[in-house]
Amino acid sequence: MQDSLKGRVAWITGGGSGIGLAGAIELVKVGAHVVISGRNAATNAAALAQLQALGSAEAVLLDVADKHAVKAVARQILATHGRIDILVNSAGINATQRNLEVLSTESWDDVVNINLNGLFYCLHAVLPTMRAQGDGLIVNVSSWAGLYPSKLTGAAYNTTKRAVLALTESINIEECGHGIRATSLLPGEVATPILNKRPVPPSQEARARMVQPEDMGRAILFLAQMPARACINELVISPTHNRFYLGGLEAPPPAKP
Repeated sequence: MQDSLKGRVAWITGGGSGIGLAGAIELVKVGAHVVISGRNAATNAAALAQLQALGSAEAVLLDVADKHAVKAVARQILATHGRIDILVNSAGINATQRNLEVLSTESWDDVVNINLNGLFYCLHAVLPTMRAQGDGLIVNVSSWAGLYPSKLTGAAYNTTKRAVLALTESINIEECGHGIRATSLLPGEVATPILNKRPVPPSQEARARMVQPEDMGRAILFLAQMPARACINELVISPTHNRFYLGGLEAPPPAKP
């Protein structure tokens, strides 16, 4: 294990809140310089203030669905720091009206553009640098739904998170000879703001029993501190009180006629 990540540069998409911010906090604390990106300037600014109180960080406004903007951010990081050692693809969304009887084509496109296309654009932007370095870690945040689709999570989310598994393994197949390793991080229910997008948002009591963002932050740190010779292809983390097992999940409301 590498206790310090001093001198390492990490780029975390969706880094303004939730899992992305939690990972950024843990990486900053052990010496990495962290660049967070997100679509909301106010959220980025609040997260950056928190990170800079702990270590070295910066924030960039970015919509990962914009392939040209993604390339520009990668170029900006390289121009400033000369390297990108860690990419955490944490940007993700879901539709509120998410089941097939109510899912619109526009909502489908939004979810696919962020969860899958945006993730690919980011890894595509860093791969040449990581190849040249002969080293790099890519953490792709998938979901429990990537393994176990459900009506609760919906068709677009289920599909994109399953696709992340295939894309992550494709990285390992094609890039392991360049010293690049990738992990699919598959959390079950995590108490992050995306839960507010559910047709029936969970209660505070239910959220308190879920995996917390800081738990996911420690998982990201664990992956980053593993020796370069070791690749963790998939890491599944679920609440001990797992409502997918216990049948305690809220059903979506019926579709409107």
